[in-house]
Amino acid sequence: MKNQQSHFSLAAVLVAIVCGGIPSFAQHGSGQGAATDVLIQVHADQPAGTYIPIWNFFGADEPNYIYAPNGQKLLHELSTLSPVPVYFRPHNLFTTGNGDGSPKWGSTNVYNERPDGTAVYNFEITDRIFDALIAARVRPLVEIGFMPEALSTHPDPYRHTFPKGDIFTGWTYPPNDEAKWAALVKAYATHLKVRYGEQTSTWLWEVWNEPDIPYWHGTPEQYDRLYDISAAAIRSVLPAAHIGGPEATGVSDHSEPFLRQFLEHCSHGRNAATGGIGTPLDFISYHPKGHPTFVGGAPGERSSSPGWVVMSIGTQLRAVERGMQVIASYPEWRHTPIILGESDPEGCAACKGTQLGYRNGPLYGVSVAEATMRTYELARKYGLTVEGAVTWAFEFESEPAFASFRSLATDGIDKPVLNVFRLMGMLGGVSKDVSNAVWLKTASNGALPLEQVVQQSVTGADDVNAVATRNGSEVEVLLWNYHDADLDAPPAKVLLALDGLRGDAIYESDYRVDQSHSNAYAAWQKMGSPAQPSAEQTEALQRAGALKESVPSHRVTVRQGKVSFAFSIPRQGVMLVRLREP
Repeated sequence: MKNQQSHFSLAAVLVAIVCGGIPSFAQHGSGQGAATDVLIQVHADQPAGTYIPIWNFFGADEPNYIYAPNGQKLLHELSTLSPVPVYFRPHNLFTTGNGDGSPKWGSTNVYNERPDGTAVYNFEITDRIFDALIAARVRPLVEIGFMPEALSTHPDPYRHTFPKGDIFTGWTYPPNDEAKWAALVKAYATHLKVRYGEQTSTWLWEVWNEPDIPYWHGTPEQYDRLYDISAAAIRSVLPAAHIGGPEATGVSDHSEPFLRQFLEHCSHGRNAATGGIGTPLDFISYHPKGHPTFVGGAPGERSSSPGWVVMSIGTQLRAVERGMQVIASYPEWRHTPIILGESDPEGCAACKGTQLGYRNGPLYGVSVAEATMRTYELARKYGLTVEGAVTWAFEFESEPAFASFRSLATDGIDKPVLNVFRLMGMLGGVSKDVSNAVWLKTASNGALPLEQVVQQSVTGADDVNAVATRNGSEVEVLLWNYHDADLDAPPAKVLLALDGLRGDAIYESDYRVDQSHSNAYAAWQKMGSPAQPSAEQTEALQRAGALKESVPSHRVTVRQGKVSFAFSIPRQGVMLVRLREP
């Protein structure tokens, strides 16, 4: 591999590696602006557990954007990230309306009533949503919600006017007739089974969203009843359906009591649909979120301005950990998979503003990598299984280019965060059955301790870290350099040392996402930040936003199973190194 801006003096290091030893390096320097020497070791013959992807879940409030042209394009990009199936979780599948989409709003009009109160089902709009998902080979995580206007106990006002006024309007209330609600859920599941056949057995199902806050204007006990009757209706059509919940917020002092009462109800409560004890719960879901702040100065700029964004990855991870502590405290639930139904750096994807401009650049992507890989560590700490971490981001229609929404693409142009998902999609091998992949034992002397990141976030030293997987002859190493503050700093000078390789290795290539690589936002800024790029500009931005090799594939010499590469990783940078053995 080429030495990219490295200032290592490597002669003694390489001699030691070839002869079987790994030299010690100084610990990662602390404080902003400190140059750092980092040694990352990957033991390619030492498995460290089965690799289970969790990054492959996405979702959005606005289901009608799914079948828009840019939405369909993005769905196909998500489905080709990896051999791993991608899941998509949309809100508003039962919301009344004509199918118009807007930030934090969507509708399908699945249910209305005649003057005499008889039900009228209409699946035309929802078919467009599911047809687009299935055409892209994306599996639905079917969220049963929200309340149709004709079934709401408090229907007026019904449609909100975000960002003005209260968004928690008539769609957030319990049903005025539980029997009609159950019939709707059963009819919906029946329609989906008839239309899409046996593939519905691979889907996931859940009831509502964040019922511990005003997304649900009912009591916890009323939510438990809604869950019971909805799960029974789904299982009456799809007996093997995987059903979960409750998609609680937090986990915090507010949401923990709700989550606990729900778990206790599923174990020991009286089922409102069957009259028996307990109710199906195939996965447990909750929402960890971070809390970025903006520090001083003019918003929207990097270090050239006195103002900058400071993330709080620790806040997000503390919510992950608290939810795990709750689940681990129940012997009957500690082996149930967890889905982090919205795992994000902050709460509102549809909110925008110059202080949220970090979502367009590399910081958003590297924060996702940091949160995802630290989530794996927390799961190992508590002996739990995470099945998925849903990134609540998709795309927004009819908005200026690079508006500061939390999204994966803008006007058909991929943002850097999507390229980070492409890097994570390479873990486990790009041409293999990922179920055969394993984690490899990996160590970095630039990695911060898990407890420090959870409790203090990443506010002193950068976190320069790595994970690695093996699948047969393929080895992938994902590396990143993260800091909460979106400030420029000297790059981390890294030596990546691998051992335990078999024979001569072919270094496939490496890929980078940072300020200078795979970054359409930087290219957009250079062309003057046009709000409505021309067709020619859009084409140029699409090329700039593609993930590209930064070092072409070439053969490297392996001695005694060892090989090493020297390079630098800028702050807020992510890269992936791919190796293939003969």
